[in-house]
Amino acid sequence: MKKYLITGLLIWIPLAITIWVLELIVTTMDQSLLLLPPQYQPQVLFGHQIPGLGALLTVVVVFVTGVLASNILGQRLLSFWEYVLGRIPVVKTIYNAVKQVSDTLFAPADRRSARRSSCSIPARAAGRSPSSRGGPAAMSPTTCTETM
Repeated sequence: MKKYLITGLLIWIPLAITIWVLELIVTTMDQSLLLLPPQYQPQVLFGHQIPGLGALLTVVVVFVTGVLASNILGQRLLSFWEYVLGRIPVVKTIYNAVKQVSDTLFAPADRRSARRSSCSIPARAAGRSPSSRGGPAAMSPTTCTETM
């Protein structure tokens, strides 16, 4: 009996949370319709609210933004925008952190792999301190390599 109850919970809880999160996302995206002029809002055009229409509008806006940002003019505008945001103290910190996380999450799998660095630090010559052998110049240089 207990086994069946736990199995049922393991099926229903993730499903309920998934539906709840999706409903929250769609409801939040539907709020983007409030940015439209009143005469173009669905309540006026169709007489009632259409669930998911704001999500569709948000996806279209994100897609068009991606298309525009992918060409040369868009890249220049994006560079200028990042420059402007980089000059605002608190905004710069938040924007750079969010950008770094999103770049990592949405990067292709081959670019997402972590870079690995290794450095060899020279050992002291024959157990003596560098000063007794002519100072730091007598030590071999530190070498570092980076692999992808």
